[in-house]
Amino acid sequence: VQLQAFGGGLVQAGGFLRLSCITSGLRISGYPMSWYRQAPGNQRVFVATIGLTNFTDYASFVKGRSTISRDNDKNTVYLEMNHLSLEDTAVYYCKVGGSNYWGQGTLVTVSS
Repeated sequence: VQLQAFGGGLVQAGGFLRLSCITSGLRISGYPMSWYRQAPGNQRVFVATIGLTNFTDYASFVKGRSTISRDNDKNTVYLEMNHLSLEDTAVYYCKVGGSNYWGQGTLVTVSS
C-alpha cells in the first residue's frame, strides 16, 4: 500500500491550498481517510477525517476554513484550506483510517 501526497509548496498568508493524496494497493472506498500535520519541532496532529459515508470532522484550528473530500473512483482524498496563516506551516500527511498506512508527507510553507 502506498499513499502519495501532493500539492504542498510555498503559499502566502491568507491564501489557499489544495492537497491531494493518491492511494495505491488499497481501495479507499472501504476506509475512512484522514489528514495529519507536523509542524517543525512539534508532534504530528490530527487535521481532518472523512468517513465512508462522507461524514467529516476537523480539528478546531482548521474548522470553518478547511474541506476534506474523497473521490473513491480516483482513490484520492483531498484537503482544501483557505485563510492560511504562518501556523499552518507543516508537513501534511494522509492516512488510511484504522491502519498504519501513511503517506510520505507534503510540505506546506506559509509566508508572510
